[in-house]
Amino acid sequence: MKFTRDQGITVAVMAFAGLLVMYIETMIVPSLPTLVDYFHTDYDSISWVVTSYLISGTVSSVIFGKLADIYGKKKIFLFVAGIYTIAIIFGGFANSLIEFVLIRTFQGAGMAMFPIAFSLIRDEFPPEEIPLAQGIVSATFAGGASIGLVIGAYISQNYGWEWDYHTAIPIALLLFILSFRYLKESSVRIKTRLDLPGIALISGGIVSALIATSEGQYWGWESESIFSLYAFSIVLIALFILVEEFAEYPLIDIKLLSSRNIFLTNIISLFVSSGMFFLYFTIPPLLEDPMPAGFGESIITAGLTNLPAAIFAMAFAPLAALTTRRMGPKVSIMFGVIIQILSFLALFFNRSDAISITEDSLLLGVGSSFSMVGITNMIVMITPQEKMGISTGMNQLFRNVGSVIAPAIAGVLETGYEQAVTVGALPFKFGSLNIIPMFEFFPSSTAFDLIYITGIIVAVFTLILVLLLKGIKVGGNGK
Repeated sequence: MKFTRDQGITVAVMAFAGLLVMYIETMIVPSLPTLVDYFHTDYDSISWVVTSYLISGTVSSVIFGKLADIYGKKKIFLFVAGIYTIAIIFGGFANSLIEFVLIRTFQGAGMAMFPIAFSLIRDEFPPEEIPLAQGIVSATFAGGASIGLVIGAYISQNYGWEWDYHTAIPIALLLFILSFRYLKESSVRIKTRLDLPGIALISGGIVSALIATSEGQYWGWESESIFSLYAFSIVLIALFILVEEFAEYPLIDIKLLSSRNIFLTNIISLFVSSGMFFLYFTIPPLLEDPMPAGFGESIITAGLTNLPAAIFAMAFAPLAALTTRRMGPKVSIMFGVIIQILSFLALFFNRSDAISITEDSLLLGVGSSFSMVGITNMIVMITPQEKMGISTGMNQLFRNVGSVIAPAIAGVLETGYEQAVTVGALPFKFGSLNIIPMFEFFPSSTAFDLIYITGIIVAVFTLILVLLLKGIKVGGNGK
């Protein structure tokens, strides 16, 4: 396999976009405790910094995927990249939490670049070249996220969280310039109109469900607010399905989900994504919390622990693409999920120090590479070309839901199983004691055991779904 010059440039620009989007998503995560003090707020409110980004990305992927099918993929890609660049420019100048959350909401639109990129590759590349091209771009999911945790932690610790955004401005501008200069417009178009009722219903349903999932650990899972949000979400999504059945120009073609492979692959995508985020959002507290709850490591060390996972995810992308090309995407997904199971088993039995955890996360990086390459190619290979934008946007939606569910589940277990750790002392006598010890509560070893057991269970269930997929080959079909 060898790309032409134009194909190589397209893949390079798309991979660059993927790295940037995932970098921006995670670079601020190590700074969340700092932002609590900076904006004079609490952890409940600061969670919106992550939630707003994911909600916006989920809805934007569906909407802009559809618009790309209608108006042209390069045009919409540049429009999204422009909004994204402007939001990054303003990111480091927020003076209040409300301003910052609003800016993060606009930044979330950048996630729509993923489904547009996959559609553009499908339009412009021959079938035998698609697996490698999609694999390279897919690898940026893990790569960008891990790099964001490392570089974001370093910049925040040494220069302040604002410089995470200031230093990203020239990179975002470079992406826009390269996209404008080198991307070629796809000739594939569909004659349709934007489905405004569908957008309103699916957006409301997704937002309600994601808010409930993200806030459940803070508001209480049995609270009336969480129950109402989930009920409201179910009603809106049910209405959306009903409306789409009769819409002249539906936002999502419900008939696509009647394909066994498309339906199962989207569910698999949700679970694989949740597995990745179990790792990203549990390793920092595990390493940074004071002993004996954690290892008392620095923010930088916690970020560096995920770096090998990013490197191996990108390094194994060509091998995953070759596997997909020769054996089909089902085999690639299966390999990835099996490796993911091994990774969670290792995290359960072997996490005695930072090096051991690094080794375990490295495995997950390899598994994620195989899974994401296979998932992306499965969707691309079996979706009609004229519906590619909306199909890949729908897949992005499922991935984003998985990325929200995992931290929510981890948060419930981390707050439900805690242990007291002495963090200081007051110089006063108390009975026979010459000092009064000060305690804080942190997630216990049991909490992390349960999180990784949950990861194993989810991965095993995912493997069962993979076995139900119909095997296809590159250039084949799998309805």
